[in-house]
Amino acid sequence: MNRKLLYGLALFAACFIVMFTVSAAFAAGEQMKLSPSDCAKCHEKQPQDIESNGSKHKTAINCQNCHAGHRPSSKNNIPVCSQCHQGKPHFQQKISCLSCHTNPHTPLKITFGTPMTEPCLTCHTSQIKQLQENKSKHSSKNCTDCHDVHRKKPECTQCHKPHSADITAADCKKCHKAHMPKVVTYAADTDSKYCAACHKQVATTLAASKFKHAMLNCAYCHQEKHKAIPKCQDCHGAKHPDGIQAKFPQCTMCHKSPHDLNNWTAAPEAAAPAKGKAKKTH
Repeated sequence: MNRKLLYGLALFAACFIVMFTVSAAFAAGEQMKLSPSDCAKCHEKQPQDIESNGSKHKTAINCQNCHAGHRPSSKNNIPVCSQCHQGKPHFQQKISCLSCHTNPHTPLKITFGTPMTEPCLTCHTSQIKQLQENKSKHSSKNCTDCHDVHRKKPECTQCHKPHSADITAADCKKCHKAHMPKVVTYAADTDSKYCAACHKQVATTLAASKFKHAMLNCAYCHQEKHKAIPKCQDCHGAKHPDGIQAKFPQCTMCHKSPHDLNNWTAAPEAAAPAKGKAKKTH
C-alpha cells in the first residue's frame, strides 16, 4: 500500500480518537483540566504583571488558586479578595480592596484615589499612637497627605522650610520624629549649628565668649530634651561658701549669663518680663 496513504489513515485515526475522547468527556460531564501555563496562552498581561510585581501572588499561589473555574462552565471566574484574605482588621475595612490595590496581580503596588487614614491604621499602629499621644498639626492630617504613595517616606522639606539654609532634609530627623514632631530630642554630640538656627542670640553670645562654656556643644548642657534648662550645680557643685550661696542663691546674679559666664559687665540675657508678657526662654 502507498506510504502516503498509510500516513494519512494513521493521522485520521489519531484525530478521531482525540475527538472521541474529548466528546466523551464532555458527554460524561467531565471538565478538561488546564494548567497555569495554559492561562498565558490567552491572557498575556496578567502573567507579566505577576512576574514583575506579584509578591505572594507569584510565589505562594498560581492562577487556578484564585480562578477556580473558567467560562462557560463557570459563570463567574473573578474571585473576591476575601476568598483568601480574611481574619485581620485590615481585611475588614468597609471600602473596596480595589480602591487601593487597584490591580490584584500587582497587590503591593498601592495607589490612593482619595485621602484616607483608617485603612492605614490597621497595620501602622505605632505611628497613630505617636500622633494621638503627641498632638501637633500632623495629628489632624490624613496619612495619605504625606504618604501619597504606599511606603513612601516624604522629606520634611516637602512641606516645611528648614530652620536655616545649611540644614538639609536629612538633618530634620536628628531632632524631630515625623509622627511626634514637637517632641524634640537629640544626641549629646548634636552639632550646635542646629540649635543656632532658632537660638541665634544665644549662639552668637556663646561663640564670642572667651570662657570654657564656648567650647561645649549646646547639647552638652541642654541634654536629651528640647528646652531642658540645667542647674549650674549639676556640673559645678557648690563652688562658694554657704554665706555667699545664701546671699546670692541664683548663680546668674553674679555670673550674669551662662553663655558668657565670667563677663561681669554683661547684662543678663533674660530681663524680668513686662506685665502681661510671657518670659522668653531659650
